[in-house]
Amino acid sequence: MSSNRWLATGNYFTSYKEEQRIFFTNLDRATLCIFICILFIWPLFIHVGNKYMLVIDNILVAVIAVIGLNLVTGFAGLISIGHAAFVGIGAYTIASFARLLGDSHVLLTHAWPLTILMAGCMGAIFGAVVGLPALRLKHLYLAIATLSFQMIFQWTINFMNFFDQGQTISVGRVFWLTGKVARKEHYLFWYYVILVVIVLAGFAVRNLLRTRYGRCLVAVRDNDRAADAMGMHPGFTKVYAFALAGFLAGIAGALHAYLYRGVGIESFTLHHSINYLAMAIVGGLGTLHGSFWGPLAIKILDLQVERLSEWTGSHLTAATNLTTALRPLSFGLVIVLFLMFEPRGIANWWRIARSYVKMWPFRY
Repeated sequence: MSSNRWLATGNYFTSYKEEQRIFFTNLDRATLCIFICILFIWPLFIHVGNKYMLVIDNILVAVIAVIGLNLVTGFAGLISIGHAAFVGIGAYTIASFARLLGDSHVLLTHAWPLTILMAGCMGAIFGAVVGLPALRLKHLYLAIATLSFQMIFQWTINFMNFFDQGQTISVGRVFWLTGKVARKEHYLFWYYVILVVIVLAGFAVRNLLRTRYGRCLVAVRDNDRAADAMGMHPGFTKVYAFALAGFLAGIAGALHAYLYRGVGIESFTLHHSINYLAMAIVGGLGTLHGSFWGPLAIKILDLQVERLSEWTGSHLTAATNLTTALRPLSFGLVIVLFLMFEPRGIANWWRIARSYVKMWPFRY
């Protein structure tokens, strides 16, 4: 590494320990700290209505879910088409407590960090169980197995009276140090909670990838037979990849339940699983910051297409079918274009921009 950790124009490592640092330069560390501080303080200076704050919270919840999906699909190379079911497991864990104890029980309203953690553990258990077929299945066959779990989850919720056959199960409003969180502060409060969870999850995953367990994920993705020959256990690696993905998805589902103060099956269908997979692809598979770019891009695209559909429907009354088809058309078109022209996702644009800034004014 260059002796000047602030003005380095490249990375010159002299040991493996240097290469495994979280921050390669002091500028990287300072930039991230400033960016995180901005994320925490901007709501204090810029007033945002509940409608737009809910959109921001939804993006952040999706980021947590996509971080988990990127672990199993991007880093471990295992296709999962049932990720929304894992998110639903976390949400319905909260709903189960609400059904058994009441939606205003102290466990839900006061000990909500514990219940969120329990929802994550429940997601990890189901993730490990669903990951067991990965011991013998791979590629398309594993994708069908995860799709089967998605269908089983939806069928179970829709036909069990305990879960009100998929109807909305309400969750009580939580308490904080200052007392009960008011209605007007609800979305802002959960913005900060979800943001803290994202920061913790991001650093946890980044540190995981520095360990031998994280390197096992990448090795199994590249060549599981070679990884087995090098002393790794591909089966165990695949199972704990699903367990970690289920844990983060369960936490995302619990946060979704508290954010909406209710749980319904319409938020955890196959369509949402495809949505999560699209976010991972557009953001960049196998990259941590791609898990942030993907949800942001897809959610913004969704909002803009929705506005375009409303405008088309109001001005072109004869084009009703066109208005209905705009959202799925744009969604599928974006995925196809990224797979064709930028398979490494938006994360590759970020990598190119960082390399240019780091190497400037040199051209190599």
